[in-house]
Amino acid sequence: MINKRLLVKALLSHNDENSFYDKKLKLNLSSKEGKGKFLKHICALSNSNPTNDSFIVIGVEDRENTIVGVDFFDDSKLQNLINAYLKQPPWVLYENIPFPHLPKGKVVGLVTIRPIKAITVLKKNIWKYLAGTTFYREGSISMPINHKKPENTNNKKVAKLLKHAQNNISLTLDGVIDFIQNHHSDLTTHYKVFKETFVLCWSGLPKKTKETTYYSRVDIELINEQVKLFYSNLDEVKISYNEDVFTLTEYVKLGFNKSANYYPLEEVSITFNENGSYSIDTILLFKPPQVNKRNLMHLYNANNALLQKLEKNLSLSPQEEKDLSQLSSVYMLCVFNDFPHALSQLQKAKPYLKVRDENLYQTYKDSQRILRKVKYN
Repeated sequence: MINKRLLVKALLSHNDENSFYDKKLKLNLSSKEGKGKFLKHICALSNSNPTNDSFIVIGVEDRENTIVGVDFFDDSKLQNLINAYLKQPPWVLYENIPFPHLPKGKVVGLVTIRPIKAITVLKKNIWKYLAGTTFYREGSISMPINHKKPENTNNKKVAKLLKHAQNNISLTLDGVIDFIQNHHSDLTTHYKVFKETFVLCWSGLPKKTKETTYYSRVDIELINEQVKLFYSNLDEVKISYNEDVFTLTEYVKLGFNKSANYYPLEEVSITFNENGSYSIDTILLFKPPQVNKRNLMHLYNANNALLQKLEKNLSLSPQEEKDLSQLSSVYMLCVFNDFPHALSQLQKAKPYLKVRDENLYQTYKDSQRILRKVKYN
């Protein structure tokens, strides 16, 4: 079993990027340019490695090769983007890898591109890249090439890296103890061993309603592989499991003041198999709530007035400070109710929430994560 943290370290030991490995400070999939560059690298790495895995590490400062981390990223629909723009697309996995020295909520992103014995080609125009373009790796650069390149032979190099990244009992035990004692000592923590092989740890703040226990501030890690499977400060999560499957149902709080309710967003099931493999299946449960448009318009206008004050650096009243805590969720509710400029207003608020308060900025990031999930579904 591969310990993904060790794999990232092994990749970073190759200080210079090469034909099977690339590194980035961050991904920007909110713009055509960012999507285009990401798809170019996926295409190039896939074509240059038809018989072995290739990788992109996200959250690394390029010059100094320093791990700085990125926000937790939910990749559930990333494959949809790749399938939409690439002909003969590879299967791509994005994993969130925790590192002990990173701030809370920060991880390293590991993109793994599985090999396919076919040439991947851009099938639609995106940014400045034209449909029909084929990319390959020339050393550390992804280049457009119009003829088939000879196959790279990175099999032995990648196999050696994977061998050095093999997990062991010491790393697993250290990972469990670190999760419980150092990362979440103030929360309820649990662990479960599946199929005598996989160790899953989770933590959260429990809240019992009737006969059901919900958790907030949830963090879930698959310790053997050092992969963070879920992280959120905003949502409430219901957790259940048996000997084969671990299931979490994510709820999102929408509404305002006393009328706010929790709505089921997504169900994720992790199935562990006897042969030492596991699979993750996701089902979107969300149905956007439709609320009274007149009341929502009043809140939308109040949000806009608050945003104007933030832009002008004006002081806020105590009530406005309280309303500010709901700004992201109100804009998100407006998006779900088809207010045409609500999403751009939410994005405009980002820099002001970021510098004002860490918790406010976390509500913004969680709102964007939920919107992204619903959009890609």
